[in-house]
Amino acid sequence: MNRRLEILRRATEVFQRQGVAETSMEDIARAVGIKREAIYYYFNGRSEILLEIFLPQSRALLHSLRGIVEAEMSPTEKLRAAIRTHLLSFNPSYLEMTVAMREPRLDKNNEKLRELRETWKDYGALWVRIVAEGQRTGGFRPNVDARTIAFGLLGMCNWLSRWFDPAGEISIERIIDDYASLAIDGIGLPVHHA
Repeated sequence: MNRRLEILRRATEVFQRQGVAETSMEDIARAVGIKREAIYYYFNGRSEILLEIFLPQSRALLHSLRGIVEAEMSPTEKLRAAIRTHLLSFNPSYLEMTVAMREPRLDKNNEKLRELRETWKDYGALWVRIVAEGQRTGGFRPNVDARTIAFGLLGMCNWLSRWFDPAGEISIERIIDDYASLAIDGIGLPVHHA
Protein backbone atom coordinates (compact mmCIF):
# COMPACT_ATOMS: atom_id res chain seq x y z
CA MET A 1 0.00 0.00 0.00
CA ASN A 2 1.39 3.43 -0.84
CA ARG A 3 2.01 5.90 1.98
CA ARG A 4 -0.74 8.35 0.96
CA LEU A 5 -3.38 5.62 0.99
CA GLU A 6 -2.06 4.30 4.30
CA ILE A 7 -2.41 7.76 5.86
CA LEU A 8 -6.00 7.97 4.64
CA ARG A 9 -6.87 4.52 6.00
CA ARG A 10 -5.30 5.12 9.39
CA ALA A 11 -6.84 8.61 9.60
CA THR A 12 -10.27 7.13 8.89
CA GLU A 13 -9.81 4.63 11.72
CA VAL A 14 -8.71 7.34 14.14
CA PHE A 15 -11.57 9.68 13.11
CA GLN A 16 -14.10 6.91 13.66
CA ARG A 17 -12.61 5.93 17.00
CA GLN A 18 -12.01 9.42 18.46
CA GLY A 19 -14.20 11.71 16.36
CA VAL A 20 -12.96 14.32 13.93
CA ALA A 21 -12.81 17.19 16.41
CA GLU A 22 -10.72 15.16 18.85
CA THR A 23 -8.19 13.94 16.29
CA SER A 24 -4.91 15.75 15.79
CA MET A 25 -2.29 15.34 13.08
CA GLU A 26 -0.11 13.81 15.79
CA ASP A 27 -2.77 11.12 16.39
CA ILE A 28 -2.83 10.29 12.70
CA ALA A 29 0.97 10.19 12.46
CA ARG A 30 1.16 7.87 15.45
CA ALA A 31 -1.39 5.51 13.85
CA VAL A 32 0.67 5.42 10.64
CA GLY A 33 3.95 5.07 12.51
CA ILE A 34 5.60 8.19 11.12
CA LYS A 35 6.49 11.64 12.38
CA ARG A 36 3.78 14.29 12.16
CA GLU A 37 5.90 16.39 9.81
CA ALA A 38 5.99 13.52 7.29
CA ILE A 39 2.22 13.73 6.81
CA TYR A 40 2.60 17.27 5.47
CA TYR A 41 4.54 15.86 2.54
CA TYR A 42 1.28 14.23 1.40
CA PHE A 43 -1.44 16.49 2.85
CA ASN A 44 -1.67 20.16 3.81
CA GLY A 45 -3.54 19.31 6.99
CA ARG A 46 -6.43 17.52 8.63
CA SER A 47 -9.02 19.25 6.44
CA GLU A 48 -7.44 17.93 3.26
CA ILE A 49 -7.35 14.43 4.73
CA LEU A 50 -11.04 14.72 5.63
CA LEU A 51 -11.92 15.79 2.11
CA GLU A 52 -9.98 12.89 0.61
CA ILE A 53 -11.88 10.49 2.86
CA PHE A 54 -15.37 11.90 2.46
CA LEU A 55 -15.49 12.81 -1.20
CA PRO A 56 -15.48 9.21 -2.55
CA GLN A 57 -18.05 8.16 0.07
CA SER A 58 -20.25 11.13 -0.76
CA ARG A 59 -20.03 10.46 -4.50
CA ALA A 60 -21.07 6.83 -3.94
CA LEU A 61 -24.03 7.88 -1.79
CA LEU A 62 -25.16 10.37 -4.44
CA HIS A 63 -24.84 7.73 -7.17
CA SER A 64 -26.95 5.27 -5.15
CA LEU A 65 -29.66 7.85 -4.48
CA ARG A 66 -29.82 8.83 -8.16
CA GLY A 67 -30.54 5.19 -8.95
CA ILE A 68 -33.36 5.15 -6.40
CA VAL A 69 -34.90 8.38 -7.68
CA GLU A 70 -34.88 7.10 -11.27
CA ALA A 71 -36.24 3.64 -10.36
CA GLU A 72 -39.77 2.53 -11.16
CA MET A 73 -41.03 2.68 -7.58
CA SER A 74 -43.67 4.63 -5.73
CA PRO A 75 -42.47 7.69 -3.77
CA THR A 76 -43.10 5.74 -0.55
CA GLU A 77 -40.84 2.93 -1.76
CA LYS A 78 -38.24 5.47 -2.88
CA LEU A 79 -38.28 7.17 0.52
CA ARG A 80 -37.89 3.84 2.29
CA ALA A 81 -35.02 2.89 -0.06
CA ALA A 82 -33.34 6.29 0.42
CA ILE A 83 -33.41 5.89 4.21
CA ARG A 84 -32.13 2.34 3.91
CA THR A 85 -29.27 3.27 1.58
CA HIS A 86 -28.28 6.26 3.68
CA LEU A 87 -28.23 4.31 6.92
CA LEU A 88 -26.53 1.21 5.49
CA SER A 89 -23.71 3.35 4.12
CA PHE A 90 -23.71 5.25 7.38
CA ASN A 91 -20.45 6.75 8.48
CA PRO A 92 -20.32 7.97 12.08
CA SER A 93 -18.20 10.93 11.02
CA TYR A 94 -20.67 12.54 8.58
CA LEU A 95 -21.97 14.91 11.22
CA GLU A 96 -18.48 15.87 12.34
CA MET A 97 -17.52 16.47 8.71
CA THR A 98 -20.41 18.91 8.34
CA VAL A 99 -19.12 20.78 11.37
CA ALA A 100 -15.53 20.59 10.12
CA MET A 101 -16.56 22.07 6.77
CA ARG A 102 -17.67 25.24 8.56
CA GLU A 103 -14.26 25.77 10.10
CA PRO A 104 -12.69 29.05 8.98
CA ARG A 105 -9.35 27.23 8.57
CA LEU A 106 -10.64 25.27 5.59
CA ASP A 107 -9.38 26.57 2.27
CA LYS A 108 -12.59 27.84 0.67
CA ASN A 109 -10.92 27.78 -2.74
CA ASN A 110 -10.14 24.07 -2.46
CA GLU A 111 -11.56 22.27 -5.50
CA LYS A 112 -12.32 19.13 -3.50
CA LEU A 113 -14.24 21.15 -0.90
CA ARG A 114 -16.30 22.76 -3.66
CA GLU A 115 -16.98 19.34 -5.17
CA LEU A 116 -17.97 17.90 -1.79
CA ARG A 117 -20.37 20.76 -1.12
CA GLU A 118 -21.86 20.39 -4.60
CA THR A 119 -22.25 16.64 -4.07
CA TRP A 120 -24.09 17.20 -0.80
CA LYS A 121 -26.24 19.90 -2.38
CA ASP A 122 -27.22 17.49 -5.18
CA TYR A 123 -27.83 14.74 -2.63
CA GLY A 124 -30.16 16.95 -0.60
CA ALA A 125 -32.00 18.01 -3.78
CA LEU A 126 -32.72 14.36 -4.59
CA TRP A 127 -34.31 13.87 -1.16
CA VAL A 128 -36.46 16.94 -1.82
CA ARG A 129 -37.39 15.47 -5.20
CA ILE A 130 -38.61 12.24 -3.59
CA VAL A 131 -40.83 14.13 -1.14
CA ALA A 132 -42.14 16.51 -3.82
CA GLU A 133 -42.93 13.57 -6.12
CA GLY A 134 -44.92 11.97 -3.33
CA GLN A 135 -46.85 15.21 -2.88
CA ARG A 136 -47.58 15.49 -6.61
CA THR A 137 -48.79 11.91 -6.89
CA GLY A 138 -50.99 12.17 -3.82
CA GLY A 139 -49.10 9.86 -1.48
CA PHE A 140 -47.60 12.51 0.82
CA ARG A 141 -49.21 15.45 2.55
CA PRO A 142 -49.34 18.41 0.17
CA ASN A 143 -49.45 21.06 2.92
CA VAL A 144 -45.85 20.62 4.11
CA ASP A 145 -42.70 22.07 2.61
CA ALA A 146 -40.84 19.32 0.71
CA ARG A 147 -37.43 20.86 1.42
CA THR A 148 -38.08 21.17 5.15
CA ILE A 149 -39.28 17.57 5.35
CA ALA A 150 -36.39 16.20 3.27
CA PHE A 151 -33.74 18.01 5.31
CA GLY A 152 -35.49 17.04 8.54
CA LEU A 153 -35.31 13.39 7.50
CA LEU A 154 -31.64 13.73 6.58
CA GLY A 155 -30.96 15.37 9.94
CA MET A 156 -32.70 12.50 11.71
CA CYS A 157 -30.61 9.98 9.77
CA ASN A 158 -27.35 11.85 10.34
CA TRP A 159 -27.96 12.28 14.07
CA LEU A 160 -27.42 8.54 14.35
CA SER A 161 -23.73 9.42 14.64
CA ARG A 162 -24.39 10.77 18.12
CA TRP A 163 -25.92 7.67 19.64
CA PHE A 164 -25.76 4.56 17.46
CA ASP A 165 -23.52 1.75 18.63
CA PRO A 166 -23.12 -1.04 16.04
CA ALA A 167 -22.39 -3.45 18.89
CA GLY A 168 -25.43 -2.28 20.87
CA GLU A 169 -28.82 -3.87 21.37
CA ILE A 170 -30.55 -2.10 18.46
CA SER A 171 -29.58 -3.31 15.00
CA ILE A 172 -29.21 -1.02 12.01
CA GLU A 173 -31.99 -3.03 10.32
CA ARG A 174 -34.37 -2.21 13.16
CA ILE A 175 -33.43 1.47 12.98
CA ILE A 176 -34.01 1.49 9.22
CA ASP A 177 -37.48 0.00 9.68
CA ASP A 178 -38.34 2.38 12.52
CA TYR A 179 -37.07 5.48 10.70
CA ALA A 180 -38.85 4.52 7.49
CA SER A 181 -42.11 3.95 9.38
CA LEU A 182 -41.73 7.23 11.22
CA ALA A 183 -41.04 9.13 8.00
CA ILE A 184 -43.76 7.51 5.92
CA ASP A 185 -46.41 7.65 8.65
CA GLY A 186 -45.45 11.25 9.35
CA ILE A 187 -45.77 12.63 5.83
CA GLY A 188 -48.04 10.03 4.28
CA LEU A 189 -51.73 10.75 3.83
CA PRO A 190 -53.91 9.08 6.42
CA VAL A 191 -55.73 5.96 5.29
CA HIS A 192 -59.48 6.23 5.82
CA HIS A 193 -61.30 3.01 6.56
CA ALA A 194 -64.93 2.62 5.56
